[in-house]
Amino acid sequence: MAQNHPLASPSTNSLHHKLLSLPIADKLHFDPESISAASVDYGFFVQEIPAAVLRPSCLEDIMTLVAFRNNESSIPFTISARGRGHSVRGQAMARDGVVVDMTSLGNKGHETTVSYSQSLGHYADVGGHEIWFNVLEHTLKHGLAPVTLTDYQYATVGGTLSNAGIGGEAFRNGPQITNVHEMDVITGTGDFLTCSPHKNPDLFYSVLGGLGQFGIITRARIALRPAPKRAKWVRLLYSDFSAFTTDQERLISRHQRDQDEALDFVEGCLLMHRNMDTWVSFFPLSDRPRVMSLLTEHKLLYCIKAAKYYDEQTESTVEKDLEIILKDLNHVPEFKFEKDVAFIDFLNRIRVAELRLREQGLWNIPHPWLDLFVPKSRMADINTGIFKDIALKNNITTGCVLIYPMNKNKWDDRMSAVTPDEDIFYTVEFLHTSGFGDWQECELQNKEMLSFLKDNGIKFKRYLPNYRTEREWMEHFGPKWRTFQGSKAKFDPKLLLSPGQRIFNHS
Repeated sequence: MAQNHPLASPSTNSLHHKLLSLPIADKLHFDPESISAASVDYGFFVQEIPAAVLRPSCLEDIMTLVAFRNNESSIPFTISARGRGHSVRGQAMARDGVVVDMTSLGNKGHETTVSYSQSLGHYADVGGHEIWFNVLEHTLKHGLAPVTLTDYQYATVGGTLSNAGIGGEAFRNGPQITNVHEMDVITGTGDFLTCSPHKNPDLFYSVLGGLGQFGIITRARIALRPAPKRAKWVRLLYSDFSAFTTDQERLISRHQRDQDEALDFVEGCLLMHRNMDTWVSFFPLSDRPRVMSLLTEHKLLYCIKAAKYYDEQTESTVEKDLEIILKDLNHVPEFKFEKDVAFIDFLNRIRVAELRLREQGLWNIPHPWLDLFVPKSRMADINTGIFKDIALKNNITTGCVLIYPMNKNKWDDRMSAVTPDEDIFYTVEFLHTSGFGDWQECELQNKEMLSFLKDNGIKFKRYLPNYRTEREWMEHFGPKWRTFQGSKAKFDPKLLLSPGQRIFNHS
């Protein structure tokens, strides 16, 4: 583990005593089990030891902690809100500080409610601590669903909104951050503020994609849509990268929300022998030998994963619509595969894999991920220099490799999240899994890939970024850096929040 600090420092001991004097003392935990759980995340290769863990039973508990920190100058400490711990590089940790376990709010936080207004349509008010699956279950009772959902429904609302919230639906509906109407936020100054495009807009746009730097999201008002009942789930195989990207870009060009002849979900992935466990189960047993034969012939295959949702009203036309959408695509002939599944099962597909991996003891292991946004114009270089020259030759990539395009016009540039400066850019994600003894190999490969991008002048952005110096963060945010700095000075001037991002806390 990196950054291991097993011994409490004198300042930590002093902080311990001061925290015990607070009215929230009974909700602060210092026991080894609580500290250990807050010291790691899904990445399982970074460790930072906090002084305490706060398990709030109401929002006032969090405000009490933040107010104490603002008034306590003798022992400065940091605060990090933690949801389900799905960061992979320590972003939700707080060395010698206090980690706020947001999930402990449970029903004591904001209860999910569904409403309607003429100006907003249907929307849901949800707690920042809620996982998206719980939100989905609630809205489905009303025949509704969030406008955009990510691939994994067990992250928290506050967690995904602090980054962007991307997935195969984003090309059409935008990331989750563009489908938020309003939020309640506890800022680093201890203020409880409601913000929207019309009320405290600078806080609203800063927090969305703001990496937890300006406040803790306690409520979000999210846009809803009518929920479909089922999904036509298709996979198309390609041996030619240019055909693969051309077809993906064609599919996402139909992106109007009211367009019948448009897909609801488009992603792609890289198929290799080494990461076979991540993709082979989709294909029928009878077809797997010929898929493997094709892979052996080409060494790399590319797969478009697409879905078209439908309900009772569109059941009679969905097949025809799908046929029109997929017509004239240039995948390998006879390598189109289709499933018809319930909408909820499609959205919950990764959870099924998670439960299987948990049973096998393969979930809580290192995940040295690398998540990139790459301009469309350089994707051929990515294929040659990264997929073929690095990933294939190194032969250590055991996790899923996602490759899919998004439309920049579906993003809101007033928000903190940054993307490449092209109308279409790709998400390229190496979702590595490894053992505790060899995660460094994956990290070396990640560095090799990043060096390739820089050496070849590819103007990429990192999603779920992890930098160590101010210069790197300035380059990451580009023209947004000054606004980002200004928002930090306004909403968290003492640099309390989310120190694990290492944007303003470089130690």
